[in-house]
Amino acid sequence: MGPIAVPLGSAAPGGGDAPVSAGFVLRTDRLSFHIGGVVIVDEVSLDIRRGEFVSVIGPNGAGKTSLFNLLSGLYRATGGRIELDGREMTDTPPARRAQAGLGRTFQMSSIFPALTALENVRLAIQMRSAGAGPFGRSRTDPAETARAREALARVGLERRGADRAGALSHADRRKVELAMLVAPEFGVVLLDEPTAGVSAEDIPLLLRVIRFLHREQGRTVLMVEHRMDVVGELSDRIAVMHHGRLLTCASPGQVIADKAVQEAYLGDAL
Repeated sequence: MGPIAVPLGSAAPGGGDAPVSAGFVLRTDRLSFHIGGVVIVDEVSLDIRRGEFVSVIGPNGAGKTSLFNLLSGLYRATGGRIELDGREMTDTPPARRAQAGLGRTFQMSSIFPALTALENVRLAIQMRSAGAGPFGRSRTDPAETARAREALARVGLERRGADRAGALSHADRRKVELAMLVAPEFGVVLLDEPTAGVSAEDIPLLLRVIRFLHREQGRTVLMVEHRMDVVGELSDRIAVMHHGRLLTCASPGQVIADKAVQEAYLGDAL
């Protein structure tokens, strides 16, 4: 299962059913996810501006990846709502969200190992095409192949397109996943710990690709990341989660100075 794609609407501060502003692309309103009485995500209301870079941080078990699973449709919300450009997407299947423009990577590599790197990227392009089924096509579109090759070159894998994805190193599989977001026209991308398990020498290239997604392609980016140096460098705002709740979503400087955040997460690292 490769990166899947959602531009989402916005809520006014404090949640509720306020009109969606054209400046916001993602809205969650009191979004919740419970399993057997256990609260995983607890009434999270989050506004994401179009073109913004927001990092989601918090201790292990805070609900960060579960929030991403709700946004991308892998989990079904038990409360609240999700909007994409003013359209409710709370119960929309993942493939429909991909076609609507939401791209995603996962903590663990999630590409198709039996396909080549080029085929994985081309498949992501086909998935993004509205109403197009990526499987069972009798012909390959040369334009899609060219876009896929260009995306692989962007992540430094121009010579690895014909290699089976399962045979690539962990870092190169991460690069393929990013290429699968670069090539299609995803308006919003969710990056779940993109540097996890990646060697120090490969991180600068990954960060260059993420900057390209955000600054040059104009994508709205939500990123879960534990490396605070990466978070501080890339983020417009930082959303802090703890025990499934959203503590704050503010500028990096405001988050660092927040006493509740210091107690819940940052602690002696500050």
